[in-house]
Parts: sequence; structure tokens; C-alpha cells
Amino acid sequence: MRERIVETTDLPSDLQQWRADTPGCRRRVHLNNAGAALMPAAVLDTMTTFLERESLIGGYEAADEAAEAVEAARGAMATLLDSHRRNIAFAPSGSNAFAQAMLSLDFRPGDRIVTSRTDYVSNHLMFLALRARFGVDVLHIPELPEGGLDLDGLRGLLRAGRCKVVTVSWMPTNSGLVQDAAGVGHLCREAGVRFILDAVQVVGQRPVSMQEIPCDFLVATSPKYLRGPRGVGVLWISDDALAAGLYPITIDSRGGLWTGPLEFEPAVDGRRFEGWEASYALILGLGEAARYCHQVGLGPAAERILHLAGYARRRLGGLGGAVLLDRGRTLGGIVTVGLGPLDARGVELELRDAGINTSATLREWALLDMDAKGVRTALRVSPHYYNTESEIDVLVDALGEILE
Repeated sequence: MRERIVETTDLPSDLQQWRADTPGCRRRVHLNNAGAALMPAAVLDTMTTFLERESLIGGYEAADEAAEAVEAARGAMATLLDSHRRNIAFAPSGSNAFAQAMLSLDFRPGDRIVTSRTDYVSNHLMFLALRARFGVDVLHIPELPEGGLDLDGLRGLLRAGRCKVVTVSWMPTNSGLVQDAAGVGHLCREAGVRFILDAVQVVGQRPVSMQEIPCDFLVATSPKYLRGPRGVGVLWISDDALAAGLYPITIDSRGGLWTGPLEFEPAVDGRRFEGWEASYALILGLGEAARYCHQVGLGPAAERILHLAGYARRRLGGLGGAVLLDRGRTLGGIVTVGLGPLDARGVELELRDAGINTSATLREWALLDMDAKGVRTALRVSPHYYNTESEIDVLVDALGEILE
């Protein structure tokens, strides 16, 4: 398939600036932001500057030299989440951050993990591993007919007892669905049950205030809508969870102090969830991405992402052979389409050859939700605020040729 020419003249000044700050826009139609967004040049510059310094003076020495910059990165994430530095921990990935939160809880046989049918595959695998190892039960919150969590159903599960933790993906990886995270949090708070909110597809896509979302842990990641590098994530820990003394079973010398032969003290803040070994270049890149996100403004970013996702749904919905799969009262920036008998993995590669980045989502990555929709693969299209309507038109034209 030939590469397509994208018309980018006569764009609004802010969009022109965002695209000028994003070198990848000149080479690709990048509509895989739910996988990994294109980084602004400032993020790359921040990381390469640190790596060059590390190569000259040594890894530990460069880390010591950059200590204030690392704490500034922590502060930038705290600002983005409307929170405080003490609540922020860095992790090697969003999945690792989620695991650290889960591993701060003491599971016993018969405990219940309550989750959604659309939670991320890595989360579900962790639940099933805990079920196999500790004998916990994994229960799923009922869904509304139109899609999304049935909060009355959740209330019933909480009243039944033995619930150790509720965990929900705010926005699933394979769907544009946006769950009622605040509603879940309020029910968990009323019941005195811990709540872990997976927000890896939300942070950077829409405003998030930890003053408004009642949860014990929130998980975020760098490379998706936040536009940072791969290999670094964020765990937000509530003051209540810190005060309760929660710490991961995998605590190490970064997160605690060895005070006696059989005694230790966890760090007083979120750093108790961090590991000693970390990529400071990636952390600094994450901090720069958070600052850039704050500079763009999450309000304008969210508005444009929703506009582009709506445009994509309208255009893709008119294609013969493509079926929109997104369900729910509230939809976000991820658009998924079934392609009938075609395997989305092959379509993804065909589009990539034409300079168009999308992503295939597979049954085994969201088994319960994909089975309910009757598909084994789907094409995921996820625009960001730096994308244009003409780029979506290019995708639709190319996909139309494949589907003919």
C-alpha cells in the first residue's frame, strides 16, 4: 500500500505549535496514542542530556547531580494529579506500579478481589495468579445493558463481605468506555474497602484531580497520553494508605531503612513503593512530559481528543465491513472497530507499511469483553490532540481499500 500525503496547512496556531514540537508528526500518521504517543522534542532532549552526562561522570554520580531535577519531576506529576509529592512513587511501568499496590495487601483464602469485566489483561492475570496461590476469589461487577459498571451491583458485592480490594480500569485498553471511577470510589469508601484505580489510559487524556477521586492507589504510565518515554510509570498513594502503614512485600533499600537485625522502617512517603534501581533518564523524561502536558492544558487537550475520537467514530462507522465496538454512556479517546473475518493484526501491519500507526487488540488481552462483543481481534484507533481530521481521513481511505 502506498504512503499517503497528509494536508496540514491552515491549522490553528496552537495545533501548529504542538505538531512543530513533535518531530514524529512529519513522518507518520500516528493514531496509536493509547499504545505509546509521540514524544515532544523537549522530552527527548531532557533524556539525552542526562544520558550524555551519565556517560561522562558515571551513573551514581549523575543521579546525585540530578537529585533536585528528579524531585522536580515528582512535583510535576503531583501538579498534574492535583496532589502532593509525598503521594507520588515512580515505577518501571504501569503494570509494576499496579503490582506494588496489590502487593501491599495481605491476601488470605476466601478474600475477594472485585473487578470489572474490562480490566487490563495484566491485572486479570495477577488476580488469577493470586487466586491460584492464595485461594482468593475473583468477582466481576455486573454491567449496565448499555455498557459500563452497574454501581448497584457493586454495592451488593460489597455488602456480601470478604471484599479485600476493588480494582477498576478507568478506561479499558480495548475500548473507548469511560467508567464511573468516582462512583466506585465513593462506594468503596462507604464500605471501608481499598480501591485501586488503573488510570493508565486516562492521565494525559483528561483532567484528573485526586481531590475528587476517592481511591487508595492510582496507577498511571508515561508513554500513552502523557507522551513520555516507555519504561516508567507512576503510582499515587493516598495519605490514608500511607498512614495505615501499607507497603509492598517487595520493599527494598529505596523504600525502607534496616534498623535492627529483625526490624525495618518504611519510608514515610510514597517512596516506600519505589525500587532502588531506576532509570533516571526516563524519570526526567516523564517529568518533562508532565510539564509539557500542563503547559498544553488538560482541558483543551481533552476537548480536542474527544472531538477527534468522535470524528473517527463517524467516519469509521460509515465504512462497509467495519463495526464500531465501543459501548457505554461516556466514551473517551479510544475507538475500536471489528473488521469481520479480517485479522486486525494483519490490517495493522498493512496500515503501518503505508505510514499509518494504529493497533490491533486481541481476544486474549480482554477476553471477557471481546467474547461479549463476539470478536477475536479489533482495530484500535486512538488520536491525540496533535492529530488532525485529515489524518483520520487518510486512515479511513486506506482502511476502506483494505476492506474492499
